[in-house]
Amino acid sequence: MLLEGRSDIAIVAEADSTDTLLKVLEEVSIDLLMTDFSMPGGHVADGLSLLQRLRRMYPALPIVVLTMMANVGVHASILEVGVRGLVDKSSDMGETIVALDAVDRGREYVSVEFRRGLFENQQKINCDAAVSLSTREVEVLRLFASGLTVSGISQRLSRSVKTVSTQKAVAMLKLGLRSDHDIYVYSREHGLNS
Repeated sequence: MLLEGRSDIAIVAEADSTDTLLKVLEEVSIDLLMTDFSMPGGHVADGLSLLQRLRRMYPALPIVVLTMMANVGVHASILEVGVRGLVDKSSDMGETIVALDAVDRGREYVSVEFRRGLFENQQKINCDAAVSLSTREVEVLRLFASGLTVSGISQRLSRSVKTVSTQKAVAMLKLGLRSDHDIYVYSREHGLNS
């Protein structure tokens, strides 16, 4: 309803599931896609999986994502996929128009609250990196998060298994990580696995 009153915007299609969205994109030429981050129904996964798929299939298509998710790591991941607009559903409805206009003009737009969270998260990352980890420790965590085992990292970096294991353990201790799962989460949220 918000967009229907605009003479400079034509809504050419709507989709209520991931399956419908992909079908519509095959059949209709569009200049900009506005989508919810979480789309119920369909056989195709929503969220980041859908956004990654859209980016592969339509690399030049500008995308604006609407979400109520408050997770800064998810916000960062959405933007890393190549989404140009990220709008907080709980913000003023006019912000959606501002985001669409910005993205349509080739700029990026992130809601104020999301921007604040991303900025604070970046500050924390910079603090973590400056205070905590050596270059070798970051390298070991990055490779581990990418799926290599300690032995695989040892071979890749031409270091002993004991050295790599120690560097992993020291990095975990410095960051307060307690499990391999914590390493994966930390790496994803801090961009180490990209």
